[in-house]
Amino acid sequence: MGDKKMNSKIVRGDKAEFFPLNEARWQDFLSLFGKSGACGGCWCMWYRLKRSEFEQNKGDGNKKLMALIVQSGEIPGILAYVDGKAVGWCSVAPRTQFPALERSRILKRIDNKPVWSIVCFYIDKAYRRKGLTGELLNYVIEYCKEQGAEIIEAYPTDPRKKEMPDVFAWTGFASTFFRAGFKEAARRSETRPLLRYVIKNEHS
Repeated sequence: MGDKKMNSKIVRGDKAEFFPLNEARWQDFLSLFGKSGACGGCWCMWYRLKRSEFEQNKGDGNKKLMALIVQSGEIPGILAYVDGKAVGWCSVAPRTQFPALERSRILKRIDNKPVWSIVCFYIDKAYRRKGLTGELLNYVIEYCKEQGAEIIEAYPTDPRKKEMPDVFAWTGFASTFFRAGFKEAARRSETRPLLRYVIKNEHS
């Protein structure tokens, strides 16, 4: 599968480009995630597995499972590049690909409408707090539109304190999503709203 449409943005002086993760870009994904698989051997499999399965596969097991997803031709997310180097990631796919959401009291479905879910961001330390997450999100929205999505969901952190360690911000901050046009659809936790971006159907 070849690369789909690319989008370029200027992020505080750096030209950022965005591409769906496919087999041709697997090594870039590995370089970005590093030996720890981004965080604690996750390899962005947290929402794709049962908790027992995740713990059993933590590390190389999760890495192999993500590799199988990419090899199957499924696109599990979007990579952001600066100067040809992968420096950011967003996990996005139809909600059905993330069964852990269905088992969550806080993030369970609010209706039966088909939605796409944004569940994770990972940004290289050197590119954090530079606006890259927002530009990556803007591209993800356009990507979902191209895939025929009608609704995009997100489950970000809405911190009660102004400062929050980056390690706890992997779902993104609610403020970033609000700026991109997302609206609150439910809130079962003070700090974890369920947000939605409704894509208008031009043919309706």
